[in-house]
Amino acid sequence: MKIIVLMKQVANKDAILRINREEKWIEEGDLSFEVNESDGYALEESLRLKEKKGGEVVVCSLGPQRVKAVIKNALARGADRAIHVVADNLDHVGPFAAAQILAEAVRGEQPDLIMTGLQSDDYGFAQTGVILAELLGLPHATIVIDVDASGEELRVKRELESGWYQWYTMPTPALLTIQSGISQIRYAT
Repeated sequence: MKIIVLMKQVANKDAILRINREEKWIEEGDLSFEVNESDGYALEESLRLKEKKGGEVVVCSLGPQRVKAVIKNALARGADRAIHVVADNLDHVGPFAAAQILAEAVRGEQPDLIMTGLQSDDYGFAQTGVILAELLGLPHATIVIDVDASGEELRVKRELESGWYQWYTMPTPALLTIQSGISQIRYAT
């Protein structure tokens, strides 16, 4: 099973934000960066599936050279290889444009499964994953809190409102957006 995990680098949650000279964005030179939290859970879930079914986990990240820290961390945690789509000046790239760029990067990989975090810690749009699924023509499920890939199809548990859950069976290839807290994250060795 080939699984692609989309991982984003975001500003540290405790960072002090200052407006830049152009007064249009934050001063990124003052920031420290980290892995988007829910993308870390997507990576963990993909590594668990790889341990059960075998296969390959490929991390894909979009951003400037500093994103290599995210990729190195994912490889140290158990990912097999990575795709770095190098792009600068992504300050105001929306979910649709990001999904278009990522679709071109992963289309040739022909994955069985694509996983991403539910939403990013910086903007929180929660749209890039579902737009990517549409661009690639894949079925998708959002707010996933459990994945069972023991059979030919995927069986996923989704979190709904008011404490309700939904089990859903879907074919592969597919795209899942993973909810934070789905499992305990392993650390790089």
